[in-house]
Amino acid sequence: MNWQVVSRPQAENDVVETADWYDGQRPGLGTDFIEEVLAVFDALGINPFLNCRQHPTKNIRWRYPQRFPYRVIYEVVEEGRLVIIAAVVHAARHDRVWRSRV
Repeated sequence: MNWQVVSRPQAENDVVETADWYDGQRPGLGTDFIEEVLAVFDALGINPFLNCRQHPTKNIRWRYPQRFPYRVIYEVVEEGRLVIIAAVVHAARHDRVWRSRV
């Protein structure tokens, strides 16, 4: 049975803003970014515990798209088989950027 993946509005804004920036760098690159992020979302729906990193003190995990230096930050609610996407941020950004969202 798959997991339900839901995205918070801030995470959706992260994806749109980043895709717009990438399109400004090279047309079509924003679409590639969105496809990579959606592939991560699909993978999380299959198994949110596979190929991820976990925050040492919180129930927060993240997974990286293959081609872009971004993290998909999420939490797992096992009782409801739910994955909540909290943020999609550049991998070099400090954790305080997304901590208030979880």
